[in-house]
Order: sequence, then C-alpha cells, then structure tokens
Amino acid sequence: MKARAFTLLELLVVIAIIAILAALLLPALSRAQTRAHQIRCVGNLHQQGIGLQIFVSNNHAYPSFLAPTNSDNPDWWINQISSAGFGISKPATNLISGGVWLCPSAPRYWAFPNETEVFCSYGYNAWGVQPQDKIYGPTGFPNGYSITNALGLYGHPVPGTTFSPTLPGFAPVRDSEVAAPADMMAIGDSILGGPRLDRVDMLTPTRIARALARHQGRINVLFCDGHVESLTIESVFEDISDSALVRWNRDHQPHRDDL
Repeated sequence: MKARAFTLLELLVVIAIIAILAALLLPALSRAQTRAHQIRCVGNLHQQGIGLQIFVSNNHAYPSFLAPTNSDNPDWWINQISSAGFGISKPATNLISGGVWLCPSAPRYWAFPNETEVFCSYGYNAWGVQPQDKIYGPTGFPNGYSITNALGLYGHPVPGTTFSPTLPGFAPVRDSEVAAPADMMAIGDSILGGPRLDRVDMLTPTRIARALARHQGRINVLFCDGHVESLTIESVFEDISDSALVRWNRDHQPHRDDL
C-alpha cells in the first residue's frame, strides 16, 4: 500500500496556520523582550545606587560631575562611583560599554551624522531643573564656569584646579545640601546619549525617537537615597507642577523662574 502524501492544498493550509501563529506570538515575544530589558535596566540602576550610597557614606558627599585631577576621587562621575563606590581601583577606559553602565535597550552609538562616540546609557542630574541653554554660553562651555548656582549635583567650582586643560575641577555636593534624598533624581536613562540627565523639552525625545521606544515611553530613574522608579517621559520632562520640579533640585524647591 502506498503511503498517502500531503496534497498541495493541505501544505498551504499548514503553512498558513504556522504563519498565523507566528504573527500572534511575535508581538508577545517582543513585549517579553522589552520587559526583560526594562527589568535589567532597573537592576543596573539598583547596582549603581548601591555604589552611590557607598560613595556618599564614605565621603559625606555625592560625586561631582567632573572632579579635579588632584582630588581624592578624580575623574567624571561614573569613574568616581566605580572606584570609590564599587572599589574598582582602575576603571576601564570603555566603562560605559558594558556591565551596569550599559542599558540593553539603549543605542550603541549616537544617531547624529558624523558622530562616532559610544552612546552613554545613563546620565547624571547635573543642572537640576535648569535647561542647558541657561548654563552654556555660545562657545559650548559653561558661561564663565559660573555653575555655582547649578541646582543638581554638578558640584562647586574649585579655583586653581582642573579636570582637563579646558575645564575646571568641581568639589562634590555635600550630603547635607540635598534636602530630600528620597525625592531627588540622581541618575537616569540618558535621553541625548551624553553623561548628563538634562531636563529637555518633550520635542527632543520625540524627535530623536530614543526615549519613547527605549522603555515603551518610560524612563528609569535612580534617586539620591538609592531607590529606583520607572516614570513616564511626560512626568519627567513635561510636568511643571511643584511636585515634579522639586525632584530635579537639591534644595527641593521648584525654581519655576529657572525654566
């Protein structure tokens, strides 16, 4: 007796069923992957929070954005947390490309023309609620380096010290200067790809299509006391209520005039 083979119609029906099942499963798999990336990113920030708390406990201060080369904890904030928080004596030069400093959903490179530098996954709340153009002058450098009134964790200029040939060094913000650690953002998903968490206008994350796609319209943020929240993009960058604005500033005031 000859074995009965599948007819062409039966094969087409089976292929159609497989295609329908795949179409149903792929969105679910994509959502599961996105959720896994979100959980891993939150885990990264939790680890950074542990390093940050160790740094604060040992120094009674938060890392400055750019520390003087001759200070106890030199270099930029990520290196300070890595060395004085995680105990890594010599942080790798490509530190932001792996480990807890790399968000799995973040781009690997800048999306701007002629940019080849590696994308920084996480940014430090340096300025507070102040927009960048109030800090920077036409040359791209801070206006006379007068960042004394920066509302975030940038630090205090130290005369006579340097971070680089073109930038001064900054002393850290003391822990006593942060009025409400549980309600001040310290580190969060970098929207622009740089090492700062800036309060940008809502057109920016929409235009460059990074923030909205990264965690399904949410941004993960580590607060100064070490806890992590997953907030909506709108609540971080668009909300101008006092309760939203104070979360940017170390004195826990809204500073509405600085918007």
